[in-house]
Amino acid sequence: AKDEQDTFYINDKIVLRTQTSPVQVRVMEQGKLPIRMIAPGRVFRSDEVDATHSPTFHQIEGLVIDKNITFADLKGTLQEFAKCGGKGCRFCKGSGWVEILGCGMVHPHVLEMSGIDPEEYTGFAFGVGLERIALFKYEIDDMRLLYENDTRFLKQF
Repeated sequence: AKDEQDTFYINDKIVLRTQTSPVQVRVMEQGKLPIRMIAPGRVFRSDEVDATHSPTFHQIEGLVIDKNITFADLKGTLQEFAKCGGKGCRFCKGSGWVEILGCGMVHPHVLEMSGIDPEEYTGFAFGVGLERIALFKYEIDDMRLLYENDTRFLKQF
């Protein structure tokens, strides 16, 4: 979403938001620690419309920065956030697991650039498309159904 071909430009100086990550950076730069936040929002990308893609969708990103944050904290948070009971479905081919988000530990250099001492603080971040979660949770085959406002479809939920 950082490449020019992935974005919508209003003019040569204004681009529609391609991700919610800038919210995380602004919070980090405020210097109020510890940080535990989520950043929901609509984003826009130059994507072809199909069953699993849309040029506009909603993201939610999470960020935690504090003393002694480890990968175990990230894993525990995501297990609670994305718990599906391990039963399996047709999307995960019965395994109980499916890739729905990106995540990782905050690089020490990113902390430094935001004025946070990486010797004292660590953190993690994650991001997920909300429509993608709805597709998996309700076993919807086509994302476009979410936007068509067909009451016959919507009454199922």
